[in-house]
Amino acid sequence: MSLSRKDRPLYLQIKNILKDRILYGVYPLGTQIPSEPQLEKEFGVSKITVRGAIQELVQEGYLEKGSGKGTKVIRITSTSKLSKWKRFTEILVEEGHQIQKQWLRAEMEQTEAGTEPHRLFGESCLRLERVYLLDDVPYIYYTHYLTNTIGDLDLSDLNAQSLYGLLEDQNISLDKLRDEFDVAAPPEHIATMLQISTGKPLLKRSRYSYDEQGNVREYSIGYYNTELQNYVVNYEV
Repeated sequence: MSLSRKDRPLYLQIKNILKDRILYGVYPLGTQIPSEPQLEKEFGVSKITVRGAIQELVQEGYLEKGSGKGTKVIRITSTSKLSKWKRFTEILVEEGHQIQKQWLRAEMEQTEAGTEPHRLFGESCLRLERVYLLDDVPYIYYTHYLTNTIGDLDLSDLNAQSLYGLLEDQNISLDKLRDEFDVAAPPEHIATMLQISTGKPLLKRSRYSYDEQGNVREYSIGYYNTELQNYVVNYEV
């Protein structure tokens, strides 16, 4: 696994990777994560670095260390100030599915006049693309547009943290999210990635992420192949 060699501490990068694996079902509830020597070998880091990452997750309540018994996953849900509801991926993981995310590209692009990214961010913005796999099958394709104040990114920067963690590192604090749902045929390259026929309509989700001043700092478009799995929202009262 490639880690970013920028300013972010390696133990925090490893912590975020392990946390993602927990939240996406790679390490299911009640199972043990790989041993410290295995993690040291995978990430190419010292024992102290791995232990620091694990200790962070123990303190956050995701892991439990047992004397001579390894380290067990004891929680698979996250907490977010942006929402009191469970994330869609958490619901799938609780139902026994495994979710994997793959970042495909990260690049600055010139926006086209008349498009939503141009309206929101001006002549240029950062464009990120990723695909989610549901039990190893391509399921969701997301394109994210972010304010160009973040600058260039390497994909290794994204492997080591969440998208919103990246924004926090740039001192961008999000205060509100707005989701819009539609049905639309995805662009051809997305249809190919999701293994569907060109022109087939899919569930389309558009998200606007606002900072505390009401400015849009991230705009995303996601296409869901709901033939594999319905989009689910659980409400608790």
